[in-house]
Amino acid sequence: MTSPIHLCLVLHNHQPIGNFDGVFEQAYQDSYLPFLDVFEPYENLRISLHTSGPLMLWLHERKPDYMSRLKSLVAGGRIEIVGGPFYESILTMLPSRDRIGQIKRYTEWLEERFETSVRGMWVPERVWESSLTSDLADAGMHYTVLDDFHFKAAGCSQEELFGYYATEDDGRLLKVFPGSEKLRYLIPFAPVADMIEFARQTAQQTPGAVLIFGDDGEKFGTWPDTKVHVYERGWLRDFLNALNDNRHWLQTARLTDVVEQSPPVGKVYLPDCSYREMTEWALPVVQQEVFEESVHAIEHEPIWDKLRRFVRGGSWRNFKVKYTEANEMYCRMLNVSERLEKARQEFAGHDLLEIAEDHLYRGQCNCTYWHGAFGGIYLPHLRNAVFKELIEADNLLDAITGQNSEYIDGQSRDFNLDFQPEVRLANSQLIGWVAPSQGGMLYELDVRSLGHNLLANIRRRPESYHRKVLKGASQSNEKVASIHDRVVFKQEGLDQRLQYDKYTRKSLQDHFFDESVTLEALIAGHAQERGDFVEGEYQAKLRRGAGKVQVFMQRDGNAWGVPLTVSKALTFEAGSSTLKVAYQIDGLPAGRPFHFASEWNFAGMPSGADDRFFYGSDGQRLGQLGSSLNLSDKTQLGLIDQWLSLDVQLLFGAPTNIWAFPIETVSQSEGGYELVHQSVCVIPHWIVIGDSQGRWATEMEISIQITHHPEPRKFGQQLVGHLR
Repeated sequence: MTSPIHLCLVLHNHQPIGNFDGVFEQAYQDSYLPFLDVFEPYENLRISLHTSGPLMLWLHERKPDYMSRLKSLVAGGRIEIVGGPFYESILTMLPSRDRIGQIKRYTEWLEERFETSVRGMWVPERVWESSLTSDLADAGMHYTVLDDFHFKAAGCSQEELFGYYATEDDGRLLKVFPGSEKLRYLIPFAPVADMIEFARQTAQQTPGAVLIFGDDGEKFGTWPDTKVHVYERGWLRDFLNALNDNRHWLQTARLTDVVEQSPPVGKVYLPDCSYREMTEWALPVVQQEVFEESVHAIEHEPIWDKLRRFVRGGSWRNFKVKYTEANEMYCRMLNVSERLEKARQEFAGHDLLEIAEDHLYRGQCNCTYWHGAFGGIYLPHLRNAVFKELIEADNLLDAITGQNSEYIDGQSRDFNLDFQPEVRLANSQLIGWVAPSQGGMLYELDVRSLGHNLLANIRRRPESYHRKVLKGASQSNEKVASIHDRVVFKQEGLDQRLQYDKYTRKSLQDHFFDESVTLEALIAGHAQERGDFVEGEYQAKLRRGAGKVQVFMQRDGNAWGVPLTVSKALTFEAGSSTLKVAYQIDGLPAGRPFHFASEWNFAGMPSGADDRFFYGSDGQRLGQLGSSLNLSDKTQLGLIDQWLSLDVQLLFGAPTNIWAFPIETVSQSEGGYELVHQSVCVIPHWIVIGDSQGRWATEMEISIQITHHPEPRKFGQQLVGHLR
């Protein structure tokens, strides 16, 4: 007779902060509800269920019947509720205080609503570092689930991965289960008989084994093609029938059952790791391609089975290097966390502290900080949502610390953790972040009343999957494939839309182009950079005056080999939602024209909608925000997003030529490869000729208003005169 073993099914259901309500609803109808409908009648089967905080809050508000049914199954011992950080944060990117705070808050919330004890937790994306052990223990957790990949990297053999282990840090203990990668690919993609046979072989070889499946609940209906496969074709019902029929030797168990009934099989210290695919995605693109090619070259060799356990890619933390935009969000989050901790100490008991904390925790939701098979950092609505939460937390912290509508502030320090000083300018309306060492660019601009970062955009860069896009690969949908294996194109001609930026696309960036350059050449990426200013280091001074603060920046560089000095100033005034900008170029040779341009990008203002459009000085529409514009001798250009109630105007002190065009990425999501609008690029440009002193200067304003209807506004009368 086959020896009995246990199977722990640990489902992880998640929707991120900022995802569309329709996506929540669709996932509920396609995955969460039908899974419960099918599972509920099988009284002998048990599972462990983790539902992320953003999703659980949505269910609590929108689906009380589902929550009631879930509570009944918990009370009946059928489902164990698994906790974790409230807003599904990658724990290794959080300060220790926020790790513990998030876990404790979610534990309290779950225990209150489900009237149960929460002792285990889900580690988001299974991103693990040993130092997490003590924080998880201090947060009250007893056990968690990682991947068997972590254990193999620590030297465990496959035969040793059928139970849980003890691990330790700083004297604190934690129980750790190894989730099976093989089961992740069998369930629900392989025939049910294949999974049962795998379990049978395990039972024969390892009596008393514990098999652990830990993966996304969205695999059961939400992932492409799985709804038909899992429900309409009956895979899930067949699977549960098979478990029920074989329960005399294959018994389902909750994680808590295993912990209560058996001791750990050993002790282990796990290396910094995640699941196998994540370690590959975290690599730089070139090294990711080398990694993939190397694995493909050896995976059919006899040595591979012995070698593969020691082969892994990079560290999750390097997503902050791979995507500078992820580092911007990360550093912004740390800044808010630091401010909050200081406020806790100085204003203990303030009634807004807990609300500010909740916004911070929401802004730590992991999905936007990385990219793999899911859209992640390439999805504008998720980036916008993270920044919105962080900006809202900042606003509350200002209220806690007593800042009024007339306050103005300027700080200079290493905000983005690169050993170079950045500058933060703030008033009651806006917060701007400037990087003098990186071309003097404005890399974040927060509209505080909307909680919107106008520079939450992303650079177009190579991705390893772009090789598949260029090949124009296709795949039959006859076979249900894992999300990691599917090749689907959501639009035609994506291979023609691949384009890469030579520099980070932000604002207040300085270009010198050939006189003859065209808008078409610029859009196609063929315009040659003739100066060394766009990414060059500027020297910066922070200046303060009555009711205003200014960062003044200057660089001695060259264009076409001619030594030039570019000076620029960005000024914030108390209570104003207008940025004042002044440029001056010195060293211009007499009579020689130079083509100078200042680049501005505006994110979160989508294309393809009639209520998002450009307009001119007389209010006339100039096309949707996805349009390309080539304008001459204009004193202003407006961009409006009526849905967001955001009206941005660029106003110039003298007639100016303006280019405008959309920035779009070809990126990967669970649905396939797609074209995504990221930002609107607006570039005022001038043919510059020096005066008798070899000098040229101009001034402009960026005026930001919250309105439902665009109203042309006249150019302000009080600009920053020649960088004073």
